[in-house]
Amino acid sequence: MIAIIDYDAGNLRSVAKALERAGEKPLITCDAQTILNSQAVVLPGVGAFSDCMNSLVSKGMDKVVKACFEMKKPFLGICLGYQMLFEYSFEHAQGTNGIPGLGIFKGSVKRFPESAELKVPHMGWNTLKFAKASPFFEGLDTETYVYFVHSYYVDAEDRSLVAATCDYGITFDAAIAGDHFLAMQFHPEKSGDVGFKLLSNFLKVVKGS
Repeated sequence: MIAIIDYDAGNLRSVAKALERAGEKPLITCDAQTILNSQAVVLPGVGAFSDCMNSLVSKGMDKVVKACFEMKKPFLGICLGYQMLFEYSFEHAQGTNGIPGLGIFKGSVKRFPESAELKVPHMGWNTLKFAKASPFFEGLDTETYVYFVHSYYVDAEDRSLVAATCDYGITFDAAIAGDHFLAMQFHPEKSGDVGFKLLSNFLKVVKGS
């Protein structure tokens, strides 16, 4: 069973439907034991970083996510569910202090620089460039299009984590991956056949773990 963490994120249902299309029957839940006993865990998210972190903490899901990583449970993070894995975000932060994230990985979440040529948020289809080989990307072209909606981007400190990048005024970290986890800024549930392939690959990793 694939558990989708329920912390009132706006895209829970669309992610669940995408996983169903890929052949899985996910369960949307905030029950800690159910999540910890699942085959794999998905953390989606849309909206403001601080609101999502507050909701995650209020439901005790911050501890559950950290436990999943300690257990090396297959894990998929999407959009804010990717950003929150890092140490802090400068979204709506006061002064120079960032808003704390889960701190599972070192790095921060920054706003795209202002530019007359580029609109913020970064919204729509853009090219994904793979930075390293991963079973999550099996069967995908070297450069492929996926769907983004975000004003802030991850800047990962450990460059060996970075699995894919994208260019939008700057080159930013579009995805990270390890043996048991994949987390991405873009939305696989909105990325057509490419998104379907990514989710299918994730499920293959889950079933092979």
